[in-house]
Amino acid sequence: MSATKIVMRLVSISFTILFFVVVVYGLYELGIRSYDYGYRIFAEPPVASGEGKDRLVRIKSSMSDSDIAQLLEEKGLIRDKWLFIIQLKLSGYGGKLAAGQYTLNTSMTADEMMQTMSQEESEEAGEAEDTEDTKKTKQEDSQ
Repeated sequence: MSATKIVMRLVSISFTILFFVVVVYGLYELGIRSYDYGYRIFAEPPVASGEGKDRLVRIKSSMSDSDIAQLLEEKGLIRDKWLFIIQLKLSGYGGKLAAGQYTLNTSMTADEMMQTMSQEESEEAGEAEDTEDTKKTKQEDSQ
């Protein structure tokens, strides 16, 4: 064998080994990042610990889940809009967040925020029904 063939063979083997090392490292990094993201879906800590800061959030009926996530991210209530959207879909609150004005705190978890934004609708609806029933009762009493 000539020296050039030996050198070319060594270079070829070196590039093959380098390619496999890069692929294995890439898969390792992908696995670590995927695990971390998956873990955060179910165990994402609040943005702030302790008391946190109250933020006023107004949700319109025309807003999608993605729009709501974007708003919460802009207000500093969540770290990652896409993570919140996944949490929303997996939690069962997807499409159930009600329009309204909410006071949310930076020390709340995403699940607590979803629960607050979905329950206020039923509470407000109950209050509206109570108000209508009270008006009917007052009208009946006056007659």
